[in-house]
Amino acid sequence: MSKVSSDGTIDVDRPHEVRLTVVGIGADGWAGLSEAARAVVRDAEIVLAAPRQLGLLPQTSEQNRVPWPTPLRDGLPALLDECRGRRVVALASGDPMVSGIGTTLVDLLGADRVTVIPQVSSVALARARLGWSAESTAVVSVVGRDAHAVLRELAPGRRVLVLSSDETTPGQLAALLVARGYGPSRMVVLGDLGGQAETRVETVADDFAGGAPRLNVVALELAGPLTTGWATGLPDDAFEHDGQLTKRDLRAAALSRLMPAPGQLLWDIGAGAGSVGIEWMRAHPTCRTVAVEADAMRAVRIGRNARTLGVPALRVVHARAPEALTGLPAPDAVFIGGGGTRAGVVEACLQALRPGGRLVAHGVTVETEVLLADAYRRHGGELTRLHVERAAPVGSFTGWTPGRAVTQWAFTRA
Repeated sequence: MSKVSSDGTIDVDRPHEVRLTVVGIGADGWAGLSEAARAVVRDAEIVLAAPRQLGLLPQTSEQNRVPWPTPLRDGLPALLDECRGRRVVALASGDPMVSGIGTTLVDLLGADRVTVIPQVSSVALARARLGWSAESTAVVSVVGRDAHAVLRELAPGRRVLVLSSDETTPGQLAALLVARGYGPSRMVVLGDLGGQAETRVETVADDFAGGAPRLNVVALELAGPLTTGWATGLPDDAFEHDGQLTKRDLRAAALSRLMPAPGQLLWDIGAGAGSVGIEWMRAHPTCRTVAVEADAMRAVRIGRNARTLGVPALRVVHARAPEALTGLPAPDAVFIGGGGTRAGVVEACLQALRPGGRLVAHGVTVETEVLLADAYRRHGGELTRLHVERAAPVGSFTGWTPGRAVTQWAFTRA
């Protein structure tokens, strides 16, 4: 049997490797395929696709046509194992490498075992219909995902193409925009792009009446207030919290040392309101966070904050470190905002860090300060005390109110 290796690809332990061709197919179906693509599909012994796409093919009794398993990612290794040594074609919508099954298959099998024959993507068709250039347009896929991901893009004048999950997505987007003060945003719902039944409905989020084809792309021209940016240090009131929050200026100082980078993973230990992990993910759409929080109410609150701020894919682990860290994927960065004095937490995080990984820990108590000073003595890095004072009324005058000093230890693994 095949098994999935640590790098995500399928290990081969039989003479025949799994090889397949992914053919992009548009809403115009068989008629829109090139003769070369048709020949590849005709020659296949097995065709894998969604039921809708299988229905686009001419009828034949000479092929085994198999719908994708559910759940897809978990069921793929066994399905592909059954296809060994056979001529296999997988159908995908448009360009298989634009939020498509092609990406998943390459991740599993490796690029050398997957041949891709693309069609024009729905993104390219939507831009062509609207006259939007690629460089002026953001693309967000909510196919099988939480529509809250669009909220990361909120900014007046921004153009966003949303790849919808189904016919309910436009209504979800309209409701989210209205709730965030973006009701005047232009919405263009493009249905069945490239097919004979192609449709276009144009409105604003405030007036969206519902109803859309199952296959649709939603174009947004955003109009609303600028309340959150992508620089670190969002306003504290952007987060729901019970006081357990890494405050704005301290958060910015921590994130500048954690250095979010595309595709990298952060462990947010003792996450509180989740503010550091959320801002890490807002830095780039491919940044990932695992937030570890022992308090049940706070763990739920982290999820709410993540959705509100446009990063619903943030993973929350309701457990206590260091036990909760066992089995988690190795991090590129770690923030310890709470629980650092628990035995083994700092050591476990240091051991888990990838080469070049960054760790930042904050402490406000004497006990944590002693621990961080000892870590600095043993490992080096940077030890800083941060003092923030804010202006506040003093009678009829204005004076400075100091916050509690925070000790910050920052370390980079060689």
